Amino acid sequence: MPAPVDVDAISLPPLTSWPRRLLKHPRLMHYNRLAALVLLANLCFLAAGPYSPRTLGHAALANLALAVVARQQYVINLLFRLATWPSTRRPLKLRWTLAKVYHFGGLHVGGAVAGALWFLGQTVVLTVEGTGADGALLVVAYTLIALLAGLIATALPPFRSRFHDRFEMIHRFGGWAALALFWTHTVLSALAPLSAGGPVVAEPGLWVLALVTFSVALPWLRLRKVGVRIERPSSHVALAHFDHGVTPFAGSSTTISRSPLKEWHSFANVPAPGRTGFRLTISRAGDWTGSFIDDAPERVWVKGITTAGVANIETLFRKVVYVATGSGIGPCLPHLLAAEVPARLVWATRDPRVTYGDGLVDEILGVQPDALIWDTSRHGKPDMVRLAYAAYRDFGAEAVICISNKKLTWQVVHGLERRGIPAYGAIWDS
Repeated sequence: MPAPVDVDAISLPPLTSWPRRLLKHPRLMHYNRLAALVLLANLCFLAAGPYSPRTLGHAALANLALAVVARQQYVINLLFRLATWPSTRRPLKLRWTLAKVYHFGGLHVGGAVAGALWFLGQTVVLTVEGTGADGALLVVAYTLIALLAGLIATALPPFRSRFHDRFEMIHRFGGWAALALFWTHTVLSALAPLSAGGPVVAEPGLWVLALVTFSVALPWLRLRKVGVRIERPSSHVALAHFDHGVTPFAGSSTTISRSPLKEWHSFANVPAPGRTGFRLTISRAGDWTGSFIDDAPERVWVKGITTAGVANIETLFRKVVYVATGSGIGPCLPHLLAAEVPARLVWATRDPRVTYGDGLVDEILGVQPDALIWDTSRHGKPDMVRLAYAAYRDFGAEAVICISNKKLTWQVVHGLERRGIPAYGAIWDS
């Protein structure tokens, strides 16, 4: 059977000018730009100094609060809502930039690094001056510096990508420990003004820490164990069905766990129009997912608030093309079912009916009769950049949204953007 499309016959448009291509380079993506912007703002604040140790501490807490709050689910949903507010009548360049809202993690990185540096500066000044800091305060301070350095080092891509489960454990328990140490440090620092009549509750750092603590605790206050029904169309995929009184919005994600203190995994919610509950598409991609498929649980833990994902930016465009490989169809499916924005699907996967079941494939074709479904077991792996461009051109779309593995996502996004085509995909910053 011939391939559904002659990929070699698809001609890509020419590259844009080198200055525009440079701005679209992965090293200059909006994630890194936001992190650099936060650091630049802090440098400007530093240049306006000098500052007292107290002010250095406030700067550290303000930046660390930014790092934590930028990851809070309600804040993330608000950022998506604000970014996707403009009408599709607005200039494409503006909408192209606003759709990069999912790079908000740059605020987290910039705030964390700047906060750690401000706190280091405060501790060094207190140590050198030898005033306003007793032994207990300095012990807490240097312990906290060592902990922050460890958190930043293990969050760097080489460690995080190779030891992701360890990174999550270190970040979770190390983050909680750091928060406790910040409380201890701030209270010890606030006790000094008591002799001058200044109340501890007037210390701004305490209120900032209260906000940060509430932000961290809120998802855990929503922790509960719920029933799940597992459907296994093949040994490669599990379709997890939930109906515990929650019907999330299309494009959101839910984190689930079998052991809430060990590891959490996030999957795109697939609500069906007119029905309660939702599904998660879970493919075999490691020990945890393999165990989930082979030893299907009857109940799992869910935590936090359903959170907006990259595909929510579709409403900024008149027409979009969804490019997916394998289980990447999961995050695309709710948008295809909702049909809020005219869309065209390009899906490359191994033997789709055997792997995902006739029901899921027929459901997709029911809302996407013109979808290009490429069977890699018969036709091999195609050039997804060319397939994405052909669908974009033929459908008259304004943007391409790619849901795939890291390597292919970057190939599609970077391959199209440096040809002047708005393209979006996950950036693996969690």
